[in-house]
Amino acid sequence: MGKKTILVTGGSGFLGSFLCERLLEKGNSVICVDNFYTGAKRNIFHLMDNKNFELVRHDVTFPLYIQCDAIFNLACPASPIHYQRDPVQTVKTCVHGAINMLGLAKRLRVPILQASTSEVYGDPAVHPQVESYWGNVNPIGVRSCYDEGKRCAETLFSCYRMQCGMNTKIVRIFNTYGPRMHPNDGRVVSNFVLQALRNKDITIYGDGSQTRSFCYCTDLIEGLIRMMDTPPEVSGPVNIGNPGEFTIRELAELAIELTSSRSKIIYKPLPSDDPKQRKPDISKAKELLSWQPTIPLREGLQKTIAYFDNLLKEDPEFCE
Repeated sequence: MGKKTILVTGGSGFLGSFLCERLLEKGNSVICVDNFYTGAKRNIFHLMDNKNFELVRHDVTFPLYIQCDAIFNLACPASPIHYQRDPVQTVKTCVHGAINMLGLAKRLRVPILQASTSEVYGDPAVHPQVESYWGNVNPIGVRSCYDEGKRCAETLFSCYRMQCGMNTKIVRIFNTYGPRMHPNDGRVVSNFVLQALRNKDITIYGDGSQTRSFCYCTDLIEGLIRMMDTPPEVSGPVNIGNPGEFTIRELAELAIELTSSRSKIIYKPLPSDDPKQRKPDISKAKELLSWQPTIPLREGLQKTIAYFDNLLKEDPEFCE
């Protein structure tokens, strides 16, 4: 991508902050845009003294007028607890945010990448999930504000590409974990790690046989950057995730093992529309991006545990 000015929406979030950091390391100037609905200044505090880093507090549901050479659109709460808190705003962020960022990219004639999600596949009838699969999504369920919002954003990116000849790119992000996850986002990795570190019961929803594939954050970021670096004719969507598949119970047992926890596993009813299987087919990523994950779950989980262990000691109130 070369040395450019890169706009990252949602740049103070879990993944956004790692993306800002990596882009700066590559010699770019970075404009981080965030309204801090779920992002945290602590994630980007270490970047604030970098002369090539700029922070703009802004809600992407409103137009933004700024100069840049490329746009990564990551703005949107990504955990069920956060996106279900204000489902109308979640839809607006997905749809209005996409329209506003696409409008900016169109005016500036710059490439733009949409961080979509594996949730566009819903509760899949095809396993593993390939990009050609259209999905099995409940359009009026409790998760639909996010699932359908992201699906609509993909439609908008495709329409702008076809109608306006824009250089748009779509990646579908599968479960990603690592340091800087919000401690209260309700995601399975952060939940299990914090419960294990506190020696509290680990809560599994359902019988624990449902599967997920866990990609470490730095692997994911490398995939996003490689996608942006592809020629204009490569638009996606492209799955970015780790094809290693684990049951939720296996994850809970590993969290207990790695923390030497006294936690016990308890079971509660499965939430509505919760997918039973999630595993990416990353054939396209391997072919088009020469990308595949490199960090195994055990190694990545150890790094994540170290982060949360330190967070509990330094800022316990943030974890409440």
